[in-house]
Amino acid sequence: MSDYLRLGQTAIQNKNLPEAVNWFSQAAKQNPKDPQTLACLGQALCWQGEKEQGLGYLRQSGQLLGKKARKSREVGLLLDLADQLQHWNDYAGAAELCKQAVQINPQQVRGFQLLALSHSRLNQRKPAVAAAKQALRLVPDNPMLAILLATVEIEDKQYDSANARLQKVLQNPLLKPEEKFRAHKEAARVLDKRGLYQHVFPHLYAAGEIAPVLPEVKRVDRHFVPRLLAEYRAGLDSKLLSRWSEADFADSLPAPVFVVGFMRSGTTLTQEVLDAHPDVVVADETDLLQSVVKELNRLYPDSPGVVERLKRLDLDAAKRLRKSYWQRARAMFGTEADRKLLVDKTTMNSIDVGLINCLFPEAKLIYLLRDPRDVCLSCFMQTMIPTPSTVHLLNWQDIARFYAQVTGNWLYLKPQLTMNFRELRYEDVVTDFEATFRGMFEFIGLEWNAKVSEFYKPVAGKAVASPSFSQVAQPLYSSSLGRWRQFSREYESILPELQPFLSALAYPD
Repeated sequence: MSDYLRLGQTAIQNKNLPEAVNWFSQAAKQNPKDPQTLACLGQALCWQGEKEQGLGYLRQSGQLLGKKARKSREVGLLLDLADQLQHWNDYAGAAELCKQAVQINPQQVRGFQLLALSHSRLNQRKPAVAAAKQALRLVPDNPMLAILLATVEIEDKQYDSANARLQKVLQNPLLKPEEKFRAHKEAARVLDKRGLYQHVFPHLYAAGEIAPVLPEVKRVDRHFVPRLLAEYRAGLDSKLLSRWSEADFADSLPAPVFVVGFMRSGTTLTQEVLDAHPDVVVADETDLLQSVVKELNRLYPDSPGVVERLKRLDLDAAKRLRKSYWQRARAMFGTEADRKLLVDKTTMNSIDVGLINCLFPEAKLIYLLRDPRDVCLSCFMQTMIPTPSTVHLLNWQDIARFYAQVTGNWLYLKPQLTMNFRELRYEDVVTDFEATFRGMFEFIGLEWNAKVSEFYKPVAGKAVASPSFSQVAQPLYSSSLGRWRQFSREYESILPELQPFLSALAYPD
């Protein structure tokens, strides 16, 4: 190992990304054909937000590892790199490495498993099923591989096969909690697809009972978001929200468009429609705004909470925060961030609407709405990576409570906002697509482009960060409207929590 590489790894341990990138860059100049060095540099750049450049180095590393693997017949490092590419949503790059790995070693179960996941995220359903089947053939008694195959069979509409497979898995008395949780979730999904609605919620409730013991759930601070919402509710007022509304920032920075809402309300659909416009670049579930929060915290580490830090801002500090946002955006998207309209679609930035209004008063905001009953159902049906937000979607009552907290925050802030915003109803998108989006494009200052009506065509073969990646790869369908009616009895326990929002958002009983 070179000294530069060692210094870079020390910098990573010390959480100093700029220094790590510097040392790894020196190591790459010294040894440009070393796959480990290129992988380290690529990973560090991705963590720093320079994803496009970082992925380039990771792919170069993959090419070199592929050549080595063909000689040594060892594919472990190749698959490790495929795993990294999946982490950064480069499923196409990961699929290519996995294909090489399984050709070199057809007995490599992990290769077929990662290949199935890559094909699935690219909406390549038949290849995903084929890869998952091959993995299960190699280890026929592995429950997680059986669940993986059932999952991709559901996407490929092989419902009977998937259901039979999942019911067999659930008969295994030795299932681990994570296997049982995932099997119940997928069983609920396939039973819903088959129209066997009376059997769906027992599986969802069973998964909800298991969820609290899962290690990845236990690691998440479930109180973080409710605490933050309470802080915003107590501290954000008209005076603070309007503080910069008339300010001349004079920083020549473009104004982004923020797309937010509650999960499963149509934010991903909206993102893909907007992204189909040639003058738009979409930031899909990024940390752009959170990087601003980190910089704000760094500026005022002794202040208790975001609101108190916002109160201490002067104009120069506000400019600095805005500049940090755009520096990260340009690191992610290069010149496109300046040449096109940046749409920052990060769904749960809905929590930080007040912060957005303070720092980007000239920006525009689109807030997605959907029938709260359909939102809660869709959230309960979905399997998501545990985060401080999604950890509230594992239990039926928790979902309704969390929806009330987040949407209540929106209804509280909405009359006090100074920025230009529009609410967009998912139901209007489905029932009157062109008229609805003509209005949205006019709102964000772009002319209508007929290409956006076929937004779903480019999605096939494209990695979408949201769990809705498979739904947005097909034309609009109305079956997603009013799905809650199939499960109306289950709403008795959560209707008191939802009723105020059905009234406030004008969704009929």
